[in-house]
Amino acid sequence: MSGWRYFVCPVEFNNDSNRFQWDCEPSELFQLQDYALPSVLESFTGWTTVRLYPFQVHSIALSSFASIMGPFGGFFASGFKRAFKMKDFANTIPGHGGIMDRFDCQYLMATFVNVYIASFIR
Repeated sequence: MSGWRYFVCPVEFNNDSNRFQWDCEPSELFQLQDYALPSVLESFTGWTTVRLYPFQVHSIALSSFASIMGPFGGFFASGFKRAFKMKDFANTIPGHGGIMDRFDCQYLMATFVNVYIASFIR
């Protein structure tokens, strides 16, 4: 979808033509670049480089963290509750605990995504 400017440019309303427009020069995140593969992958695949959009590299990093470390948000919250001898954080949702019990993994992911964006993308 990066080939269409509609998906990578901000959409603005033009009052003169009474239409939406999305004409811009896409940022570097949406321009193909060559990346050298590590020697382990190079010997396995036979490729020396791969062409990717930089946002795909960021997506791989975020999805890897989400699948590997995301579940530990629940384990951390459970350990935290056990330390204080609590069963649930609240009784908002009967039988399921409070809102914190339902979204403990998302709090960990939101923190990581904020740090990742501030450190690597900006």
